[in-house]
Amino acid sequence: MEEDIRSEFKKNGFTFDDEEEILKKCLTFCIQYKLSPSDLVSSWEAYSLNRQLELTVQNAHMEAFLLQLQNEQKEAIIKKEAGLHIYSNDVAMILVDEHEDSKEGILGTPTDRSDTLNPEPFDSSQKTNTEHFSLGKPSESVTPFGIRKCKFVVQSTLNDLPNIDFVKKEHDGENSEDDIIKRVQPNTRCSLVIHGSQPQPGCRFMYDKIEHKFNFLENCIRQHSAALVASGLCEEPVDPTVASQKSLFAVGMICCEEEGRLKEKPILLQSSVEHSGGQRVRLDLQKLNQFSIFPGQIVGVEGHNPSGHCLIASKIIDYIPFSVSNDENLHPAKKQALNQEFQLIDPSHVQPELSMIIAAGPFTTTDNLFFEPLAELLAYARRKQPQLLLLLGPFIDSEHPEIKKGTVNRTFEEIFHIEILGRLQDYVEYMGSAARVMLVPSIRDANHDFVFPQPAFEIKPPDLKHQIASLNNPGFFSANEVKVGCCTVDILKHLSGEEISRNPTGGSKQRMSRLANHILSQRSFYPLYPPMEGTPLDFSLAPGALQISRIPDILVLSSDLAHFVKVLSLGDKREGEEQMKCLCINPGRLARGEGAGFFVELHYRGSPASTSASVINI
Repeated sequence: MEEDIRSEFKKNGFTFDDEEEILKKCLTFCIQYKLSPSDLVSSWEAYSLNRQLELTVQNAHMEAFLLQLQNEQKEAIIKKEAGLHIYSNDVAMILVDEHEDSKEGILGTPTDRSDTLNPEPFDSSQKTNTEHFSLGKPSESVTPFGIRKCKFVVQSTLNDLPNIDFVKKEHDGENSEDDIIKRVQPNTRCSLVIHGSQPQPGCRFMYDKIEHKFNFLENCIRQHSAALVASGLCEEPVDPTVASQKSLFAVGMICCEEEGRLKEKPILLQSSVEHSGGQRVRLDLQKLNQFSIFPGQIVGVEGHNPSGHCLIASKIIDYIPFSVSNDENLHPAKKQALNQEFQLIDPSHVQPELSMIIAAGPFTTTDNLFFEPLAELLAYARRKQPQLLLLLGPFIDSEHPEIKKGTVNRTFEEIFHIEILGRLQDYVEYMGSAARVMLVPSIRDANHDFVFPQPAFEIKPPDLKHQIASLNNPGFFSANEVKVGCCTVDILKHLSGEEISRNPTGGSKQRMSRLANHILSQRSFYPLYPPMEGTPLDFSLAPGALQISRIPDILVLSSDLAHFVKVLSLGDKREGEEQMKCLCINPGRLARGEGAGFFVELHYRGSPASTSASVINI
C-alpha cells in the first residue's frame, strides 16, 4: 500500500523530504481512518492549498495534517450519527441533574472552591447550605445507565457483611444536624506502604533483547528448582533428556511443540541450561489422573525416561512450598511509605483490619464519556466511608468507541485529570484526611505507557500524593499491615484460554480458584509464556516486577471473566501444618457496555477466613 500512496503523491506532482518516514505515517493514517491512497492525497492537497505550501511534502507537517484528518473524521461521523454529542470541558456544562430516578438522598459535597468540578451521581433531595452541583451529563440527556432499575444490589457474599446499608431514601424524610455531622466524620486513617517501585515512570521500554528473555526464563527455572530442593520435598534435579531406567526428578518449563494452543499430546518440558543445556524433552502425562498445566508453567516432574526421548511422568509438583517463603525479603529502600505524620505509629499496635471498596474500569459506559458509574461509586463511598478506595484501570479506556473514533476534543491527559483526578480530589476533600485512594493503571489506559510491567501514574498536583497514590501494574502494597497484590492485565482470561487439565471423577471443578492458584503457585503475576497476543510484556523490565515475593492476604485480579471473591488454600495440606490462605478477588467491571457493572466492598479482619465481602451491582 505504501507504493500506491507514493504513486498517488507523484501523480499529483508532490515530492518528499523524508520519503520513508512520511510514507510510514501516511500508511498508518490510511489504516486508522480507512482511507484509500487517493482520498489521503486529496486531503493533503486541500491541507497544502489552505496553507499555501510548496509541492514538497514535509515530515514536519504530518502532525498538523493528522489533526485535519481527525477533524474530517469527526465531521463525517457527526453527519452520519445525528445523535452523537461532542463534549468539552466547559464549566457551563456543569448542570443540575433532576431526573426522578436519581433522587436518592445522598449528602451534597461541602466545598469552598467554587471552581472545583464536583461530581455527584444523584440529585440530592437533602442539600447542605453550600450550593450543590453535579458534574456529568447535561440535564436533558437520559442514558441507559441513568434509568437502570437495580441499584446497589448484592450479587454474592463471602461470609456476612454486617454493616452494609444500601443507598436509599430516608423513610421518614428527617435529617438532623447530628446525622449530617455523623455522616461526614472521618474514619480512622489507614497506614499505607507501597512495596517496590519498578519500573519507574518515564522508563525506557520495548528495548528488550533476546538475552533478556532468555535470562528471565532461565532464572525462573533456577529459582523454582532451588526452592523445591530447599523444601526437602525432592532431591536435586537431573537432566531429563538422558535415558535411564531409574526414577528421576527434573524441573522445567511446560512448552508447546508447535504454534497454537497447548494440547495434551505432545507436551514438552524445557529444563535449565545448568542441567540439560536448555534442551527439551517430550512429556507423557498418561499415568496421571489429575493435572493442570499451561505454557510457561514451571513444574517439578518425577518419572522415568527409558528411551531418552520421552519423560513418563508419575507425579507433577506445580507449586513452591510456602514454608520456603521470602515474605520479608523486600529491601527497605524499596518500601515507599505514604504515611507522613503517621510514620511513627508502632506497626505492632496496628491491627490487621481494613475496610475497602474495590472497583475496576472501565469507569464510564460505551455510549458516552460522562463517567456516571464512577460518580455513583464515589457517592456510595461517601456513605460507607471505607478506609481505602482501590481503583484499577482502565480509566481512559483505549477501547472506548469515542476514543477509538478520535471524536473527543480533549487530550487523554485532560480527560484523566478532570474526570478522574478531579472527582477523586473532591472525594478526599469531602471525606477529610482519613480518606485514602489507590490507583492502578492498565495497558488499556490511553493516557499511559503501553507496556507490561507498567509504571505508576504520576499524580499531580503533588499535595494529593498522600491521599491519592498510584501503584505499578502489577503492584504490591500494605494497608494497616494487610498485604495486597494487584494486577490489571487479564491473566485469568489468558490462562483460561491456554490451560489444559484433567480431574478425577468426583474431583473439584472450581476452575476460577484453580486459575487464581496458578498465579500464587508460580509466584508470578504473569506466569504465561509466550504471552497472549496484544500483551506488551517487556522482559527487560520483568525481573522483580512480575515476581510475587510474598504471599498476599488479598490478591486482586481484574478480569472480564465472572466476578468472584474466593478464599484460596495454597499448596498441599501437610500433617500438623495449617494451610496458608489468600483472599482472591475479581471485582468485575464497573461499567459493562451501556449498562452497570460490579464492585466489591470488603471488611478484612485479621485473616482471609474471617473476612466479609460483597460483590455489589453499581
